[in-house]
Amino acid sequence: MSAPVLTRSTFILPFSDPGCLDARAVGGKGKGLAEMTQAGLPVPPGFTVSAAAYRDFLDRGGLRERITALVAGVDLHDAACVERVSGTLEDLLTAQPLPDELAAEITTAYHALCDQLGVPGLAVAVRSSATAEDSVADSFAGEFETWVDITGADDVLAHVHRCYASVYASRVLHYALERGVDLAGVEMAVVVQKVVRARSAGVMFTLDPITGDRSRIVLESSWGLGLSVVGGEVTPDRYTVGKVGLHLQDKVLGAKRVEYRDGSGPVPVAEDRQREFCLRDEEALALAALAKTVERQHQAPQDIEFAVDEDLPDGRNLLLLQCRPETVWSGRERAPRFDGAAGLMSWITGSISSAASGQAPREAGHDHG
Repeated sequence: MSAPVLTRSTFILPFSDPGCLDARAVGGKGKGLAEMTQAGLPVPPGFTVSAAAYRDFLDRGGLRERITALVAGVDLHDAACVERVSGTLEDLLTAQPLPDELAAEITTAYHALCDQLGVPGLAVAVRSSATAEDSVADSFAGEFETWVDITGADDVLAHVHRCYASVYASRVLHYALERGVDLAGVEMAVVVQKVVRARSAGVMFTLDPITGDRSRIVLESSWGLGLSVVGGEVTPDRYTVGKVGLHLQDKVLGAKRVEYRDGSGPVPVAEDRQREFCLRDEEALALAALAKTVERQHQAPQDIEFAVDEDLPDGRNLLLLQCRPETVWSGRERAPRFDGAAGLMSWITGSISSAASGQAPREAGHDHG
């Protein structure tokens, strides 16, 4: 398919645009999608509404000054105060209309995406991509909003506006205040992306999220869209893949009682499907191979969202929806392979003892990517 035809825009950056590689412009989510797109990885097409658009929005009608004054009066230790100020802030942001120029550019970009895919009224996901969201130091992942199955330019505009209002949602405000993060320094870019018709979806980590073992890739998946997995509504199927040689080490059936077929809410999963793994072994291995490529590209462990599109044929149906740095283990210092102060012989004897007990020496043989 040909790329969408867009004139140079003030606020819109397609994933294919080099400017979309700047996290300060499009947030961690937008940057991750652009990197995967421009590396030739399978990503549903879309575009970002840049953080510059959010800045322009805040500069209208004295909004920025009013927000600063309200946030300055928040008492972190008073939950009712946090809730009250959050509600006032969301009302302020909702009452301020999107600037006409921005609305026109989003409308043009959405219609271009519809034309690219040959689907009038294309269903898209509208996803918050805050500039601070995916930094390793202060991960806001999961704090901001995503909506799926949004159709028509007017609805897209309404949900971009809702992304802006979500910056000061009570849980975000409380999260930021607890960590000493100034939300005035958080800027909201927005991703608009074709919705995947997911047979199954989930997340994968290029290390074991429980132990930090980097010799493994771990996938967690359930039926339908990944909302049930990231929202903790199901116990997903779990697959563990050895990173060296990409072989399936283990798989554990989850409890997948609900699924999201679209953005309207969860529906029950039939009992026979609850007893089935939602990924075939070859799909789990192919996804792990993609994850390994993403980790190599970023030179750091990654947390990746994926989906299996039921509308696409085998071989083209595995799609990557998001990647971000893994934040739990990546910031930890890793133990050296041996303690130089203790001497090489002590490490050798320790390794022999580990081997005799059936345990691998710490860090030995790990493939980093």
